[in-house]
Amino acid sequence: MSINSDAFPDRWGHTPSRNGALILVAITMCALAAFDLLPQPWSMGVATVGVTFLAVGFVEMARIWCCRRSEIQALSVLSEYLDWENAACFVTNSKGEILIANQLANTRFHASVGTRLDQRLRSIIANPAAVLLSLQSQAQGKGRAHRDIVTRGQTLPVSVTTLGHDRYCWRIALDAEYTWDDVEAPVITLGCEDVVLYANKAAVRLFGQMPTSLGHEISERGRDGIIRIAISGTVKPAVLSTLRQNGTTCDLLVTDIEDVVSVPDVASFADLPVPIMHLSLKGEILEANRLALQLVGEIRPGSTNIESLMQGLGYPIRDWLMRTVEQDTGPRSEFLRLTRQDKEVFVQVTLSRIQREGQTGLIAVLNDATELKTLEAQFVQGQKMQAVGQLAGGVAHDFNNLLTAISGHCDLLLLRHDQNDPNYSDLEQINQNANRAAALVSQLLAFSRKQTLRPETLDLRDTISDLIHLLNRLVGEKVRLTLSHDPVLKPVCADKRQLEQVLMNLVVNARDAMPEGGEIRIETEVLNLDHPFTRDRATVQPGEYVTVKVVDSGVGIPADKLQKVFEPFYTTKRTGEGTGLGLSTVYGIVKQTGGFIFVDSIQGKGTEFTVLLPVSSHVQASEPVMPVAEQEKGARQGEGVVLLVEDEAPVRAFATRALRLKGYTVLEAESAEDALRLLEDTDLSVDVFVTDVVMPGMDGPTWVRQARETRPDVRVVFMSGYTEGAFGESGPGIGNSTFLPKPFSLTQLTEAVFQQLN
Repeated sequence: MSINSDAFPDRWGHTPSRNGALILVAITMCALAAFDLLPQPWSMGVATVGVTFLAVGFVEMARIWCCRRSEIQALSVLSEYLDWENAACFVTNSKGEILIANQLANTRFHASVGTRLDQRLRSIIANPAAVLLSLQSQAQGKGRAHRDIVTRGQTLPVSVTTLGHDRYCWRIALDAEYTWDDVEAPVITLGCEDVVLYANKAAVRLFGQMPTSLGHEISERGRDGIIRIAISGTVKPAVLSTLRQNGTTCDLLVTDIEDVVSVPDVASFADLPVPIMHLSLKGEILEANRLALQLVGEIRPGSTNIESLMQGLGYPIRDWLMRTVEQDTGPRSEFLRLTRQDKEVFVQVTLSRIQREGQTGLIAVLNDATELKTLEAQFVQGQKMQAVGQLAGGVAHDFNNLLTAISGHCDLLLLRHDQNDPNYSDLEQINQNANRAAALVSQLLAFSRKQTLRPETLDLRDTISDLIHLLNRLVGEKVRLTLSHDPVLKPVCADKRQLEQVLMNLVVNARDAMPEGGEIRIETEVLNLDHPFTRDRATVQPGEYVTVKVVDSGVGIPADKLQKVFEPFYTTKRTGEGTGLGLSTVYGIVKQTGGFIFVDSIQGKGTEFTVLLPVSSHVQASEPVMPVAEQEKGARQGEGVVLLVEDEAPVRAFATRALRLKGYTVLEAESAEDALRLLEDTDLSVDVFVTDVVMPGMDGPTWVRQARETRPDVRVVFMSGYTEGAFGESGPGIGNSTFLPKPFSLTQLTEAVFQQLN
């Protein structure tokens, strides 16, 4: 190990020369005073100052000596540590001068203390100064930087770490340095724009010379597909396989298809590094290598036809094969789905025409495109969910206004008719169907995760116990419902009403899957994850979770439909038996609560839904923010002045009549601007604002904040059919306010106002 300890000055910036000068001045001043070379009044003062400087100088010298000793010890420890590294390690200053170099660095790069690092690396890196400066700049901002440097067929991982005080530790992993010169197969290294940076000896023999660029006739599969390149003066089809990828460069294996197929040695064809099959013009599989058998499954060469293995073109596969032969426009690629029963696999098949022993045939190069198609399906599903979510928000806002007017005026009519009236049952039917429509809109908001939740700390044992009687009535007499709880179950934070909706939907789906009867088990337990858990494109982070499993012994779900069960409007039931919103609602509620849901099913044996909810760290349950339900408390008479602001005339008309029936004085405004104009009258007394959140022009929270500047004590009731984004991320930020979701009944409206005034 080489160390330059002098290159590490005192970290406080002091140097021995500066302290030596201080001591010299002190000695001079003491000598002048001692030999009476100064006037008598100055002698004592100069002597005192000299002695003080002398003491300070010796103390500073002692401190610097201790610091230097500490630095040397630290360097010694660092040196011993770097000598154990199986990589070339350097410590440099900000100028790139080497301060420490371990034994491997000395042996490989002849690195000596005081030389520059970029000069030592010129033998392996084309422009080391620029590369090192770039890495050093990144390390200054992030503390560490790394880059795999690829040049002339070799890869060097280079990393740098800041040590403080403008010192940097460099590490070059020489064990990762390797070339393709000793490999018998042709390998080339490509840079930007398909420029060939390197070709091993086998590649030079294949091309007949050192290639400079790859060519332009590349199929849509790019570097992993079939291309036509000039090999030894003849244009031939070849397969490119990626061996290693590093940033903008990659190492590619070049395989001449015609040469491989024409070779009588079958083993060479079987050991090709890409899945490949030799087909007849009718699609019969004549040969398939080992990787193709692994990807496609069982094949009987000579009798298995590609049409029985793949599907998804929308037209006969044989037509695709014939067009490839007749038109000869180069390789043709298509995405197809394998007819495997064990799992869903997509492949990209690239066809190319060949001549073998005077016979025309086809070469099919396969590429596993399952991950690509999965990502594509995930993107399409995300786009669809976003579009449906936006639709749900618009429907909720407009449709809930209509339902508020319908159910509200129905409540007003019910007040004027008793149960003996022949019209009473008709009004009840209108009211019930309006409530059903409101529940449907609530489901739309649930799966799009845009509903308003009331989270509270829950013990799932109590929640399920409260719900068990209703669940028993739902499953009927043919189905037996059993419970199994973890004895040390921990609380979760969720909306109780929405969590009950999740359990009811899962139990009803389990019941429908067992038309002949059976058993449904609800199991709960605590799950402690020490490491991230990935499944179905979802990653569950480490932590404690409470799992709820709903297991049935029904008909099960087919494997090809298992990934679609949570999609909105997807249902396996007959028309009229289901809306397709049940499981999508469950999914939306669970995800909005911060949990996860997974499904396992074996066709003919049953299905298991598993819900994971994070354990709550809160002990006290949060107070509900919703008004008291109509069933819990009836409407009460009140008094006071209410300013009602609502842009929908039918809703405003119903709310005005409802509040006046209960004794309130109501002032109406159809916009926020009208409301503010009314409040300009300082003699006008208002006790409570009842306002819509989303309105044309100024929204509810904005005008209320302005009004509160002059009327700070007025209480507020916000109402809206769609709250997503209405308040922003931090809520309305207005004290003495409550929220009333649409659609609401006459009793819910008047009770919300009563609670605010009392």
